[in-house]
Amino acid sequence: CDLLLSLVADENAEEATDRSIIPDVLNQILGDKGTLRPIYDELVGPDGEFYEFACVITDKGSDRQQIHPDLPHRTQSPLYVIFLALQDVTKEMGPTTFLLGTQTLEERNKFDDYNQKDEQLANANARLSLLKKGDAVLFDARTLHCGNANDAEKGSTRAMFNFSFRNPAEIGSLGYCGSMRPGYVGRLTLGDVQNALKDYEEGSSDNPFEELGVGNGLIHG
Repeated sequence: CDLLLSLVADENAEEATDRSIIPDVLNQILGDKGTLRPIYDELVGPDGEFYEFACVITDKGSDRQQIHPDLPHRTQSPLYVIFLALQDVTKEMGPTTFLLGTQTLEERNKFDDYNQKDEQLANANARLSLLKKGDAVLFDARTLHCGNANDAEKGSTRAMFNFSFRNPAEIGSLGYCGSMRPGYVGRLTLGDVQNALKDYEEGSSDNPFEELGVGNGLIHG
């Protein structure tokens, strides 16, 4: 399932670290010195919509997904998605398989054609995302992928921090509802997030996303 995350800490959080964990994490990733900031600055720029903010979780015994893209095909990449491992991910935990090079229209047409699909999948350049804690995968949402089965005996809970930003060059409906609390949808861009984090880092705000509240939502199946 997708646990839709809040940008604001629980009001009952007792420890300062509990209240600051979200801005601290986002600052390390997307702040002025964030590890992924240069990549997202280049891919979507300040106008890229903050489209997903969740934790993807599978438990022991979870079934394998069908191979799929996240959304209908678009000319350019509509979303750039991050899966960040919150623990070491072993083969038994059902890591995500990505089929490299399948973001193109030619490959999508093969996937949608039952006469070509089996051969395409049999010959795919498949990569299994075995990650260490803190490792991240960034992918084009058009890419074919699937979460594998989490072994009922040898597996364990797999949790992946998941967020994405939309490419502003792709306008109109994407045909895909991102995993995000409804109160946050359409409210923030990459530039907005970066500006809020700058205020936080400079000490101007203890809670840079306070005005957005908790986002009014919990679970997206």
